[in-house]
Amino acid sequence: MQVVRYVMVVAAGYLLGSFPTGYLAARLFKGVDPRRHGSGRTGGTNILRTAGKGAALLTITGDLLKGFLAVWVARSWLGTQTSMVLTGLAAVVGHNRSIFLRFRGGAGSMTNAGAMLGLAPHVVPFMAVAAVISARVTRMGSVTSIAAAATMVIGLVVSYFLSLTPLSYVLYGVLACALILLELKPNLQRLSKGTERRVEDY
Repeated sequence: MQVVRYVMVVAAGYLLGSFPTGYLAARLFKGVDPRRHGSGRTGGTNILRTAGKGAALLTITGDLLKGFLAVWVARSWLGTQTSMVLTGLAAVVGHNRSIFLRFRGGAGSMTNAGAMLGLAPHVVPFMAVAAVISARVTRMGSVTSIAAAATMVIGLVVSYFLSLTPLSYVLYGVLACALILLELKPNLQRLSKGTERRVEDY
C-alpha cells in the first residue's frame, strides 16, 4: 500500500510540473506558441523573448509554484524525505518534459527553485544572489540557470555538513542539477563556441 502511495505522490508531482505555465502565458499575452520561437522552450527566458515581461513574470511565478506545491503535496500525503525528494524531481522532469506539450518544456530552473523552497528554503537566497549576479554580468539565461543550480548543490553540501539538511536533499540537488544541465546541453555547446544568445539580442 505504501508503494502505491509513493507512486501516486510522484505522479502528482509530475503532473504539477507538467502544467504548461509558459505556454499558456505566451498564448494569453501574445497569442504565440513559444515552442516555435527562440530556444523553443517554455521557461521564463524564452517567454520574455517571445511574449514580454508580463508573460515572463507570470511564467516564473507559476513555475516556482509548481515545484513548491509538488513538495508540499508529498509532505502532506507521506511526510518522508524520500517522498519529497522524488516528488520534487518528478516536478522538474514534468516541467522539462510536459505531458501536455508532447514532452517538451523548459530547463527546470524555476521549478527546481520552487522545490528547494519546500525542501531547504535557506538555500534559495544564495541561489537568487548567484542568479542575479550572473544575469547582470552575462545577460544569458543559460548561465544564470547554471549558476543557480551550482550554488544550490554547494549550498546543500555545506548545509549538510552543518547538520541543517539531510543527505537525501544533497542527492536531490545533484540530480536536479543534472536534469537542468541535460536540458541546457545545446546552450553549453553554444557557450563553448562563443555563440550563446543574450537576452538583449531578442
